[in-house]
Amino acid sequence: MSMWRSFLRTGLVFCAAGALAVGGRLLAAPQSEHQRGAEALDGVQESAEAEQDRKEAEQEKLDRAEDLYDQGRDALDEARYGEAEQIFSSLVQMNGPQTDAALYWKAYAQNREGKKEAALASIAELKKRFPQSKWRKDGEALEIEMRSATGGKPNPEAESDEDLKLLALQGLMNSNPEKALPILEGVLNGAASPRVKSKALFVLAQNGTPQAQEVMAKIARGQSNPDLQRKAVEYLAIFGGKRAGKTLGEIYASTKDPSIKRAVLHGYIVSGDREQLAAVAKSEPNPELRNEAIRNLGVVGGMDELQELYTKETDQSAKEAILNGYFIGGNVSGLIAVAKTEKNPELRKKAVEKLSLMNSKEAQDYLMQLLQK
Repeated sequence: MSMWRSFLRTGLVFCAAGALAVGGRLLAAPQSEHQRGAEALDGVQESAEAEQDRKEAEQEKLDRAEDLYDQGRDALDEARYGEAEQIFSSLVQMNGPQTDAALYWKAYAQNREGKKEAALASIAELKKRFPQSKWRKDGEALEIEMRSATGGKPNPEAESDEDLKLLALQGLMNSNPEKALPILEGVLNGAASPRVKSKALFVLAQNGTPQAQEVMAKIARGQSNPDLQRKAVEYLAIFGGKRAGKTLGEIYASTKDPSIKRAVLHGYIVSGDREQLAAVAKSEPNPELRNEAIRNLGVVGGMDELQELYTKETDQSAKEAILNGYFIGGNVSGLIAVAKTEKNPELRKKAVEKLSLMNSKEAQDYLMQLLQK
């Protein structure tokens, strides 16, 4: 009997222990789920932070590449070809969006230094890696010039000779544009220095003949390299005014290059084309470009267009861009209206912040009203 009791006691102990173990797991389960949820949230936050860090690093790389590109172009303009070669070589190694342009300018600098074989190798790399690049045509023109050269050392007087030729061309464009235009096109399509090409384009832009304007429009639409295209867009806006609005609109709609689109948006500022800026502000799918168009409306005084946009807009970043446009354009009444009626507290706060920076009696009176509430 004692053995039976002992057996029962042992069984009860095991059952109790098992129940406690099961109960412990059941009690621990909610805590475990909570921990898993917290860990998952931490993982999401870490992933978001990592993505943000990646984007910032990528943007820093792009900014660095743009700075290097500008430095390289400055070095070319000042005939510092050895420095230019080093800068563009660094850009090629970075393998960013300007690699094809960097390869061309590297070859150009090498040729100016008398490194013909190295320059030809750089052009070959450009054609191999970027067969569809808009810089390929310039590379081929430079290659033809090098292969047809006698092999002598670079002539230091060549720069001044080019300047004299441009002065002669400018005079000929004024007196006989039909003869000068083909020569000018040859300069723009050839292997001249960036400074000379820019001057040639300026000479072309100043001529109001239909033939000259047609050549300008071709370059602005992308017939030449992107550097000249951006410059042509700028000159179209300066010398063509609103007459060039249709051409600029076609260029904006046809290009996928954000830098060309920004050049067009800047051109609208130069020509004061509020209508075209408003059209971009309403329809552009890229938030950055759209917000830039909105801010530019403030520069050209498009307050009515901005007010119309604000009443229909639902995106907060776009509304913030409109407030920036109000501020740039000195639209105190528009900012006060937002501060009084906007339901979004962040936007109201931004409107008040901008009013506090404006030297306006109307703004100061409204800020005093806020303090007296």
